[in-house]
Amino acid sequence: MISACRFRARQFIHVRHRIGLIALAIVCTAPLDVGARDSKDWIVLENCRLIPNPANDGDSFHASAGAREYIFRLYMVDAPETDAMNPARLVEQAKYFAITVPQAIEVGQAAKDFTREKLSEPFTVFTRMSDAMGHSKLERFYAFVQTKDGDLGEQLVRNGLARNYGFKAVPPGLRNSGLEVEKLQQFEDEAKQERIGGWAANAGRLNVHAQKPAPFSVFVAEKNTRPRTLPLANTFHRIAAPLPSPSTPTVGSVEPQRSHVKETIELGQIDINKATEKELKMIPGIGPVMAGRIIAARPFRSADDLKKVNGIGDKKYAKIRPYFQ
Repeated sequence: MISACRFRARQFIHVRHRIGLIALAIVCTAPLDVGARDSKDWIVLENCRLIPNPANDGDSFHASAGAREYIFRLYMVDAPETDAMNPARLVEQAKYFAITVPQAIEVGQAAKDFTREKLSEPFTVFTRMSDAMGHSKLERFYAFVQTKDGDLGEQLVRNGLARNYGFKAVPPGLRNSGLEVEKLQQFEDEAKQERIGGWAANAGRLNVHAQKPAPFSVFVAEKNTRPRTLPLANTFHRIAAPLPSPSTPTVGSVEPQRSHVKETIELGQIDINKATEKELKMIPGIGPVMAGRIIAARPFRSADDLKKVNGIGDKKYAKIRPYFQ
């Protein structure tokens, strides 16, 4: 009797092991979902099309990639709001351009029209599916968007319809985000000098565009990377992260997965008085409890007042302070 029970137990274990292997094989061979969050590599969505939506504006819009719909938010640039739903942000944007709030809304509408025109033809999206924290039920992801003329964000800034401001990331093919920040700043300075877009809303030059051709970026990961036309299906290809140089030490062949958000956050990026709890938790050393304390202690005269928050001593302050503006 005992032998029979042992035999059946071994059979059960063997069957369960085979089921486990089959399940593992199914998982490993299943196609990757483009909705995978915070991908380490760039996901390239080609032949995208703009979807008309009342919520679209200059730097955020609905788009289709094959049979799927997404909302994308441009990296590193910020176009003014198109309405007064977020008054605090609108006031900040108006102050940046040195114009009135109603004029800032006009600039936002002009940016929306500019983006709609530029995206009237198929375009390419570079994204890592990093959450852009929108208010829509449909998730919104940060992205670089490339039209036939080049990077859309650069075009907005060069024409005075957006500012060099926003969530940063290292563009595909570049070594750091600083190069792109410098280029955007150059475009912003040129728009100011030419008094176009938002920089000349007071002078009635809101819809005057840049007269000189500009070398807008065309982002690629590798020199041999070529665009491909996607079929009408939810398909994509990835741009692999650059391989480490021979001098880069390698600890092991397998690395633990890390959050993309943790990887892309850069120094001087967070506004201490406006950061959300989610943004604060991106900073190494700040968890939900500490994020809550920081929010409760607002407003701060500057990020230097972080030392006044309970639980932030000299050591923690030195660790987190560089991440704030």
